[in-house]
Amino acid sequence: MILLESGEMYLETILVLQKSNQKVRSIDISNEMQFSKPSVSRAVKLLKTNGYIDVDTAGYITFTDKGKAVAEEIYDRHQVLTECLQYLGVPEDIAAKDACKIEHDLSQETFAAIKKHMKKYTAPSKKKKA
Repeated sequence: MILLESGEMYLETILVLQKSNQKVRSIDISNEMQFSKPSVSRAVKLLKTNGYIDVDTAGYITFTDKGKAVAEEIYDRHQVLTECLQYLGVPEDIAAKDACKIEHDLSQETFAAIKKHMKKYTAPSKKKKA
């Protein structure tokens, strides 16, 4: 199954919520994404059916290995692209919104080049701040 942008967004949101809350349920996703409960329920069912997540009897969502890999990749893209845009002078809030739009359509090759560039040119400034 090819995961669409919306599926990637759900996985990324679950990861972010897990980082802050540890345990995630559909209502948490609904609140975070400001989507209706039925929309989130449908998406969770699709992600579960396609092997990206598991949902226990209490409604708590966990990743499968496949789902965790996708979520971490999208989250990494978001972080790197946000940092890149901020490095160019874009305000943080706008950089985060724009990174969210870009992260799903960028090829692996282009993202790898951006990430390599950012590591090369931002590493010294990070060391100075520490």
